[in-house]
Amino acid sequence: MKPEVSFEDFQKLDLRIGRIEQVEAPTDLDKLYKLTVDFGPEIGKRTILAGIRKHYSETDLLGREVVAVVNLAPKKVKEHVSEGMILAADGELGPVLIIPRKEVPVGSLVR
Repeated sequence: MKPEVSFEDFQKLDLRIGRIEQVEAPTDLDKLYKLTVDFGPEIGKRTILAGIRKHYSETDLLGREVVAVVNLAPKKVKEHVSEGMILAADGELGPVLIIPRKEVPVGSLVR
């Protein structure tokens, strides 16, 4: 079990609903997709690298709403920069995206 996190620390995470607008499969990132995700007018569009390429097709992802952390420090992977993290559960056969059951406006806070 991981160490406890205070409620104040948890509140520092900015979790938002975003819609995947573009999916790229860069040749130098064999396990990662480069996603352009729209988080609405307050946050805007972000580039997010996600290690889900073996488990989701580009068609599966395009237009899908996802839950993401939008206030992580940018992370550089080779020549690419990720500006957030899409949330997924560890499923038996690989990652399972955390998605809303109903459509939610992009940029909505997740609490």
